[in-house]
Amino acid sequence: MKGWQIFRHSFNLVMANLDQALRLSLVLYLVQSAYTVYSFLNPPEMMDFEGTQVPVMSPEVIVPTILLGLLAVIASLWIAVAWHRFALTGESAVGWVPRFHGSAIMGYLGRSIMIGLLVVLGVIVVSIPVGIISIGLPPLAGIMSLILIGLAAYLFFRLGIMLPAAALGEKLTLGDAWDATKGQSGTILTLALIVVGASIVVQLPSWFNDDPGSVINIVYSLVVNWFATIIGISVLTTLYGHFVENRPID
Repeated sequence: MKGWQIFRHSFNLVMANLDQALRLSLVLYLVQSAYTVYSFLNPPEMMDFEGTQVPVMSPEVIVPTILLGLLAVIASLWIAVAWHRFALTGESAVGWVPRFHGSAIMGYLGRSIMIGLLVVLGVIVVSIPVGIISIGLPPLAGIMSLILIGLAAYLFFRLGIMLPAAALGEKLTLGDAWDATKGQSGTILTLALIVVGASIVVQLPSWFNDDPGSVINIVYSLVVNWFATIIGISVLTTLYGHFVENRPID
């Protein structure tokens, strides 16, 4: 199955270049993780609002949370651009912080927002009949939820090959991205299911922890999320390299 080949190639790409993966992302990932750690140390207070408990941040943590959130977004985009460029052009890191490509990062951000909005729109449209089925057949509600998750992943991977193009400074329109994977719906759907399934499996230990907010859980999540981030970026890289640049995945 080509979907499995793409995932395996993406995983092997990370494992074979683990040193570069760390050099390109470790420092930036620590910056990105500062937001998670700060939020863990400063959880929102639960306040009663018309009989409903809602989380409210205290005034003194609002500004740091916003600043750390912005830094986390910049760091994540920086990592993605750096890894795409390494995998596709061989641009490696000399030190522990990759080269900053401002225009590529901004292009990556813009396309990410556009893709995100389109994925959300697609899920909303499909969720209407899915919701009706779930109401009429409650036992199928769980399956319907998985269908929506699978659809979101499918749409993201079909359109997401625009992102490596942005990292390289190449122009790739929505139509071009969709056409590049034309006739590969089965492959993309299989890949989406593999990625979603793998994400669920690696998160299982934290779900079964008696204390979800424990330090052990946070550390585990940060480590697992690093691998998930790099492999996820690699999947997009492999899709672009194979379907746009006609690179082999054997």
